[in-house]
Amino acid sequence: MLKRLPFLCAALLALAACSHDSNSGNAAPQAAPAATSSAEAAPASPASSTAPATAGSAAPASAGTAAAAATAPGEPAPAVAAPAVAAAPFVDNGKWVEGKHYFLIDPAQPTSHPGKIEVTEVFSYGCPACNGFHSTVEQIASSLPPNAVMNYLAASFRPDENWPMYQRAFYAAQALDLVGKTHDAMYDAVWKSGELSTYNLKASGLKPRSAWPTIEDAAKFYAKYGVDPKEFVGVANSFTVNTKMKRADDLMKAYGVDSTPTMIVNGKYRFTASSAGGYAQSIELTQWLVAKEAAGK
Repeated sequence: MLKRLPFLCAALLALAACSHDSNSGNAAPQAAPAATSSAEAAPASPASSTAPATAGSAAPASAGTAAAAATAPGEPAPAVAAPAVAAAPFVDNGKWVEGKHYFLIDPAQPTSHPGKIEVTEVFSYGCPACNGFHSTVEQIASSLPPNAVMNYLAASFRPDENWPMYQRAFYAAQALDLVGKTHDAMYDAVWKSGELSTYNLKASGLKPRSAWPTIEDAAKFYAKYGVDPKEFVGVANSFTVNTKMKRADDLMKAYGVDSTPTMIVNGKYRFTASSAGGYAQSIELTQWLVAKEAAGK
């Protein structure tokens, strides 16, 4: 179904991005290849959704990982402990070049788990490229050594595609300790069943704005996991969630993120699947940067 989308942010073989018109403040989608779903094979070269350096919210644990716990207002989203994998020694053979494959975040941003190396995905449930990259992120999470944790930051910089609603839904789910159960299912609700899709998956393009899923619709989805819809909406509109959303937006600006999906390593390094050279390379580069941090290089 997703292959019918005529624009946005996923590609089979080449980079495509949704750009943002910084002068008008309106997101202006560029021509892009067809989107891929997470159920399909990951493309050789990733896609991304570009935008102004705004908006973000920490995202949920992937399948098989621990549920993300709620955080205090103003703190980054909780990290997810990775399975025990032997840490690889750091070897700099010149393959990965700063400024080409990955980029230094200056100044480096504090992390929320002292003593652990945080690996963060900047994503949105509403981003086709993130949906296509999702299985790769799961591989990254499962490949992390014991000294690293997986973290998530959900972007909201595409209000023209309803991303702020997805961000709010995530933070409400996080506050209710639901993300560990619902992360994969949210992608499916947006890109498979269409239950929470802003796109017309049976045709092409966006649905009319009046038909976009709302936070009340998201509450009905999360009700399947045992939360009262009224409680969910109340939490979603709370001061705590508003504060977390603002904190996430600020953190994303500090990271210098302008597209999704983007990977952040320990608040110090940023890269995309495109800059890494592909999905498989993203896994390898993550492991290398984690080893680099562990070695203090």
